[in-house]
Amino acid sequence: MNQPFTLNLVFKKVMVEKRYDWEVRLINFPVAMIKITEKFPRFFSGNHQTNQLVRSGTAPALNYGEVQSAGSRNDFIHKMKISFKELRETNICLKIVDRLRWFEPETLMIDIKECDELIAIFVKSINTAEKKQANK
Repeated sequence: MNQPFTLNLVFKKVMVEKRYDWEVRLINFPVAMIKITEKFPRFFSGNHQTNQLVRSGTAPALNYGEVQSAGSRNDFIHKMKISFKELRETNICLKIVDRLRWFEPETLMIDIKECDELIAIFVKSINTAEKKQANK
């Protein structure tokens, strides 16, 4: 088992200073995912989970850049849903890694919590946009 590793400081700073700054959170989240994967074991399953988590964990921030330049409300909703799906994938990946016990118990809980919160933000934004679209 690797040394205990947590990114509490990254998220505490973000959550205290800029709790509602979505872009800051979306940028810090993939940084955390990359740092986590640097501590994964270097055998087949560790490499596989590294690749998966880096892809899905960085995608929401990158897709959010696309969201900001959406050409229509439908385009906005579509791109938000892509980011949402990537966050759900990341959430499951984090839970798998947690159950593998490559880290001390509870080490990934703050990252899973942040992922859950980002998912909730995306769900709310998608629902709001869909309601506005329906009222048009």
